[in-house]
Amino acid sequence: MLDEGHRVAASGKNSDALDALGARYGSQLLRLPWQLHEEQHVSHACQQICHAWCSLDGLILNTGTTDYLPDNASDSELIEAIVTTNQLAAEHCLSKALPLLEKGQSPQVMALFNRYSALQLFAPTQVTAGWNNLPQWMREQRKALEDQGVALTIVGPQSLKVTLTSAQAIPEAWTPGSAAEELLRRWPQREPELILETLDLSSLWPLAR
Repeated sequence: MLDEGHRVAASGKNSDALDALGARYGSQLLRLPWQLHEEQHVSHACQQICHAWCSLDGLILNTGTTDYLPDNASDSELIEAIVTTNQLAAEHCLSKALPLLEKGQSPQVMALFNRYSALQLFAPTQVTAGWNNLPQWMREQRKALEDQGVALTIVGPQSLKVTLTSAQAIPEAWTPGSAAEELLRRWPQREPELILETLDLSSLWPLAR
C-alpha cells in the first residue's frame, strides 16, 4: 500500500518492521498507539488520524493479534484471552473510527480472523451468537455499517458451524507478504465473506507471549 502511494496508519507492539517502514516512508506512515483494546488509546489514535487526514477510507482489523495479552495470562487462559482482548479492540475501533469512515471514499472495514480468534467461547454446543463468537459479532455489525455506507469484509478460516460458502477452501502456505497481496487484490471486490486457510498459523500469527 505504501509502495503504491497510499497513506497508512498502523499500530503494533514492539514492531521493528513498523520502525523500518517509518524510516523509509516518513509522514506517509502514521504510527498509532498499539493498545487498541483500551478505549482511551483508540480515541487518541482516531484523533491522530483526524488531525492528519480528516477521514479514513479503510480500516483493517487484525483480530488474531496477541499484542493485547496480559503478561500473567496462563496457558489455559490463552485462547479465551486472545478472543476477549481482540473483541474489545474491535468494538473500540469500530465505534471510534466510524465517523472517519463515513467521510471516506468507498469506505470499507476488513476484519481478519485466525483459528484462535474465530473460536466460539463457553459451551461449544451453544448456538453461535455475537456474545460467544467474535466473527459472528462482526457480522451483526454489518447492517449498521452498510446503513452508513461502509462495507464489511470478514476474512478467516472456514467455520465448522456457520456455512459461508459451498466451495471448500484449500489450505495454502501463506506468508505475511503473499496474504497481504491477496487481501489487497480482493479489497475492491468488497466481498462480505472471504475464506482463507493457512497451512501454518504461526507464520501469520506467531503466538508471542
